Amino acid sequence: MKTNAATPSNASRDEVLAALNELLEAERAGARVAMETARDIPPSSLATLVQGIHKDEVRWCGMLMRVIKSLEGTSSSATGAFYGKAMAIDDVEQRLTFLNRGQAWVVRRLQALIPRIEDGPVRADLEAMLDAHIHNIDQVEARAGAGSSAKPGG
Repeated sequence: MKTNAATPSNASRDEVLAALNELLEAERAGARVAMETARDIPPSSLATLVQGIHKDEVRWCGMLMRVIKSLEGTSSSATGAFYGKAMAIDDVEQRLTFLNRGQAWVVRRLQALIPRIEDGPVRADLEAMLDAHIHNIDQVEARAGAGSSAKPGG
């Protein structure tokens, strides 16, 4: 029997859909930021890193829309406010640091949401998304540690 207590596995369908749409809007913003940032960078290891992040963000947008549809919800078509804030940063290194902080925000949201998801396949998709975001953060931080002026996100 389900209760309304703060038991981690008791997220309602509406709560899950709201959280998934919030993540979708954030991922869409991240995808746009990465795409436009990659355009501003000459071919380099940095460009490859940012293009990889873009590819991941697009992948997770697709997964989130698929999961929302499977839950008979409607996917948001909005782009998160993160996009405008990130694109207002002209310096590519600073924008990359900000993008990494956005990745860390997604990690925190997923860490809070996943334990509340009862559906095994949905949990698995979100866990894969979590792992990919942690990997991207680690890549950006490793680059920063290797002598870049970018600071670790988080």
